[in-house]
Amino acid sequence: MVAQTDQPGHETAGSTVRVAVIVLNYCTPELALEAARSAATDVDPARDVVLIVDNASPDGSAEKIRQGLSALGMSHVRLVVSPKNGGFAAGNNVGIRAVSAEAYVLLNSDTVVRPGTMEVLVSALTSDPTIGIVSPLLCGEDDAPQISCFRFMSLGSEFIRGASTGAVTRWLGRYDVPLGVLHARTDVPWTSFACVMISRRVFEKVGLLDEGYFMYFEDADYCRLVRKAGFRIVHDPAGRVVHLRGRSSPVKQASSQKKARPSYYYEARSRYFRRGYGRMGAVAANLAWTVGLLVVVPRQLVGNKARTLVEDEFWDNWRGKRSEKEKKI
Repeated sequence: MVAQTDQPGHETAGSTVRVAVIVLNYCTPELALEAARSAATDVDPARDVVLIVDNASPDGSAEKIRQGLSALGMSHVRLVVSPKNGGFAAGNNVGIRAVSAEAYVLLNSDTVVRPGTMEVLVSALTSDPTIGIVSPLLCGEDDAPQISCFRFMSLGSEFIRGASTGAVTRWLGRYDVPLGVLHARTDVPWTSFACVMISRRVFEKVGLLDEGYFMYFEDADYCRLVRKAGFRIVHDPAGRVVHLRGRSSPVKQASSQKKARPSYYYEARSRYFRRGYGRMGAVAANLAWTVGLLVVVPRQLVGNKARTLVEDEFWDNWRGKRSEKEKKI
């Protein structure tokens, strides 16, 4: 569960900064340095800081980042080294604990911040005390918008995912997870943590990120808790961040190639449904997904539909894990 007693900035004495940007790195030092550089040029060095948290990378990332930061020559950017790789939530929590800030930006290493974005996020976050989380528009290198805001995963969405059929998706559209590209400031159920600004007040009331997740589903689950605590989650597309999808994690590429996903994906999925729907939540989600398969599998057998399942997905969903993958982030 979320560490309710864990507080931001408790490891570092000193004054509180306005914004702390946390760039989490695992074996992507060049990407992390570019993400940090883009953020560092978009914040106020007199009031804000940028931390690169190396998540115990085994490839010498920490030393490469030290050298890169020395060449960068920005005093408000520094490196924090985690003693172990505990995953996405744990790595970000290392950064959150390391500095006292009024707001924290979680920023993937495979991102580039467009100029003016940080002020957009700060302005949105401070415009109303009920707003706890703000996200910018994510886009590709060609500035094509990416979907980054969503409805919560549910039994209905699992049926949609299993059926993988346009008619079913349209019929049950209110349960379909993607919200589409949003063109105006909008309240949303949850938003991608590829780039997100979170108020200190949220961490003080809800706790830090749930380290029971290694990777995936932690952003949706945390947003669920934040909304339950009475905060709003807002998407403001006036801020833009380039998201180089898949550069910091192999899962999206593996899924597109129908290769097996790592164990931590299935463990996170099971945890999400148990926490949101009770002890039997993962079983209920698997049942909904399996019933959905009955819609699409007959079409696949007669050649009217391409393969939708990734390798071993049926059994891995039901087991809630794989056994052969080393956890990495």
